[in-house]
Amino acid sequence: MISRGVFYVVTAILFMAGVLLITYQHIVFEVPFLPNEERQMWTVEARIEFEPHQDAPAQLLLALPAVQPGFTQLRQTTASLGYGVDYIKSKGTNFVEWSRRSPEGMQTLYYRAEFLVDPEAQASSMIVPELSESVAPEPYATAMDEVARLANSRSANPFSFTAQVIKEINQDTEIASLLNSKYRKSELVVHILEVAKIHAREIGILKLEDGRRNQRLSSRVAVFDGNNYQIFNAETGASGLNKNELIWTDNGASLLDISGGTNARVSFNMMHHNIGAVEAGLRKAGLNKLAGEESLSLSLANLPVDEQSLFKNILLLPIGVIIVVFLRVIIGIKTSGTFMPVLIAMSFLETSLIVGLIGFISIVGVGLVVRSWLSHLNLLLVARISAVIITVIGIIGFTSFFTYQIGLTEGVKVTFFPLIILSWTIERMSILWEEEGYKEVLKQGGGSLFVAVCAYLSMSSLFIQHWTFNFLGLQLVILALVLLMGNYTGFRLSELKRFKPLASQIREYQNGDQKEHECVTLKRELQELKSDPHNVYRNWKKQAQKEIDEKKNQDNNASEK
Repeated sequence: MISRGVFYVVTAILFMAGVLLITYQHIVFEVPFLPNEERQMWTVEARIEFEPHQDAPAQLLLALPAVQPGFTQLRQTTASLGYGVDYIKSKGTNFVEWSRRSPEGMQTLYYRAEFLVDPEAQASSMIVPELSESVAPEPYATAMDEVARLANSRSANPFSFTAQVIKEINQDTEIASLLNSKYRKSELVVHILEVAKIHAREIGILKLEDGRRNQRLSSRVAVFDGNNYQIFNAETGASGLNKNELIWTDNGASLLDISGGTNARVSFNMMHHNIGAVEAGLRKAGLNKLAGEESLSLSLANLPVDEQSLFKNILLLPIGVIIVVFLRVIIGIKTSGTFMPVLIAMSFLETSLIVGLIGFISIVGVGLVVRSWLSHLNLLLVARISAVIITVIGIIGFTSFFTYQIGLTEGVKVTFFPLIILSWTIERMSILWEEEGYKEVLKQGGGSLFVAVCAYLSMSSLFIQHWTFNFLGLQLVILALVLLMGNYTGFRLSELKRFKPLASQIREYQNGDQKEHECVTLKRELQELKSDPHNVYRNWKKQAQKEIDEKKNQDNNASEK
């Protein structure tokens, strides 16, 4: 026999293993704890149009979106009929390369990417640029030096320096007007930062707006202080990016390089939509697998759809089981059969609760009448059960046909009831009726229906269905709880009513020669025991010994007489 210590250790291991598996799936695969959680996703399409040179091969290089915090790219595709496509990487930037021997007429190419809004994404492909000498001609070089000198006296680090530079070039001064007449503001900021020996570069930003078409990239400035960087808007001086702004080019590469064509133009179309959090986690896990960072997947969503549907129902059974164990072992509700209510609850999931209750009561009621008639034929057990099974099939078939004919299509769903379980339930109830009467039948039948309804309400919950399907560790937690309840040997809650008369007597009456109510005496003695347990116990022992001695003396005196 296994000791209690080993039992509790095994139970604790099962429980902790289940909790750890649930935590693993939540962290690694981002499976949400609540159902119907969604993640935001953007679909961005880049459209490239150009006119090819006559009888000349065309080659195009489109810079692909940068890796950046806040976004995870899930998929990328191209649409380019007749073109060869290749993905390459150069100097920290990814490109898609299109090539064709001799295109004719206006050409249109497409690149599409899907981005998941991912607060946990922290990776970045941004590389610190090399410093280059400013080669601005006069008088622009002198004007840049003056702006850099003013900004340097009012700043403490590269980021505050950049903020002061943007402030200076946006003022209405002769120097600012001179510089703005020749340079774009983001380009001008980079040149002034080069004068101050600060690493910086222009980057391309795409503003994400649902349903927008023909969008272009806007220019921002990335400023570096060591490996840290901040992004500045040269027009407003604001730093950082909004949550709907996507970095497209980040390492100095041009958006599009083309040979063998002219009048090239790139425009962006975008659309926002939501996907389930579970699907998003699985797609991210698929990306990690392609990158060689494969994690152990415990999701049933990787199975074929038919198997998923099967397991979705099977994994609900432990929920019904733990409810049956709790209601029978802890509460003390009697049922007809051990796990018959669970199977009936599974049928209710297919038929709906009201239709299921009406169908169950009707089938069992008619079956009991037929079984009562069969009992007078003195048939053998196997033949009698077989007759009951055939009768149940006939009842279900007739009910389905009749309800369908009168327009109640819900009645057809009674075919989902387990035939063998119903037959054995009718047999068991019939024997119980003969041995203990109809009251016991009603008690166990009603208890079975109550347990089945409780199991149905739990198993039909979207929250429960989400947890059982997506967190397989929950099965270990349920197993641990079932083992703990199976180790319970105390009174059932429904049995405590037997002690109600005793409690009432203690609370209301005096026994024998007592001068106070028994409940008052018990409370007083309990308080005395808590205040000084050793002396109270010693006094009680002396008093008991004194009563025993007095009893012996009385018996001796009585025997002498």
